[in-house]
This record gives sequence, structure tokens and C-alpha cells, in this order.
Amino acid sequence: MTVTPSPSRAGRWPTLRPWLGVAARLGLAAVWLIAGGTKVGDLAASGRAVNAYQVMPYDVATVIGAALPFVELALGVLLLAGLATRISAGVSAALLVVFIAGIASAWARGLAIDCGCFGSGGQLAAGQTPSYLPEILRDLGFLVLAGFLLIWPRTPFSVDGWLAGDDTVEDTDE
Repeated sequence: MTVTPSPSRAGRWPTLRPWLGVAARLGLAAVWLIAGGTKVGDLAASGRAVNAYQVMPYDVATVIGAALPFVELALGVLLLAGLATRISAGVSAALLVVFIAGIASAWARGLAIDCGCFGSGGQLAAGQTPSYLPEILRDLGFLVLAGFLLIWPRTPFSVDGWLAGDDTVEDTDE
């Protein structure tokens, strides 16, 4: 016995999808703007946070840590504007996979660090316990948002839609 979706249910997706895309785009933009904004004022601390993962030489970690807040801010601005949404979502997804792998690696190796995702991060003080599972689950949620935007990048109120001359985004599954 096959079950076919009711026409009303199937008919809601084209109406709902663009607004879910707006929510995903603005939500992911907020994540990157907050993450980058909390780190941009202290680039040395951001470098130390990357170094705490112990996966690359100190000099490389400090350069990556200093550059990361600017990449996050750029992604946030692009997503907020809805400009180059698919590319921004792809870069976001790649970064999130790296972040998830880094957190999982730190957890597997028994390191006691703060991920540094929304602040300075680094080694935890004696007696503090890392919260790796919630951090991984949170980043997986962000990865879902990025994945949604990779599949359906065009959303209302976006520069992408304006440049294409179509801000209604009724059936544009690029």
C-alpha cells in the first residue's frame, strides 16, 4: 500500500520553503556574526584557542586563529545580505565540519579545552569539565542550516534574488 501525500500538505512546501530559507540564512548569519564579533577584539586569544586543539604548529594555529574571526564576520555579512548564499553556505558547511572534527578530536584525545567557538577558548582551568557533546550537537544543527541553504539558496529579501530579478522565489530550486 503506497501513501501519497495529501495535496494540501504537498502544496504547503513551495510556500513554506522560502521562509524556512530566510530563517536558516538569518540564523546562520547571526551565528557567524556573534562568533566572529566575540573574537575579533582579541586575535591573540583566538590564536591560542586554535592552538589548544594541538593539531598544528603554534605559528600556524595563531595565524588561523587571527584570520578566523574575519572569515566568520564575512560569512555573517554575506548571509545577512543574502549575497553568494550557496557559496557562503558551502564555506559554512566546510568550516562546521572542521569544527566538529576538531571538537571530536579533542574529546577523543582527552584534552580539557573550551572550543573557543564564541569567545577566547583555550585550556580549561583545573576542575572544569569540557562540554563536547553539546558543542558537537550545536554545530550539527548549524550544519543542517548550511545544508538547507546549499540545496535551496534563494530566499526572499536577498541580494541574490534582487540580482536575479526575482525576489518572490516561488519555484527557484537552483
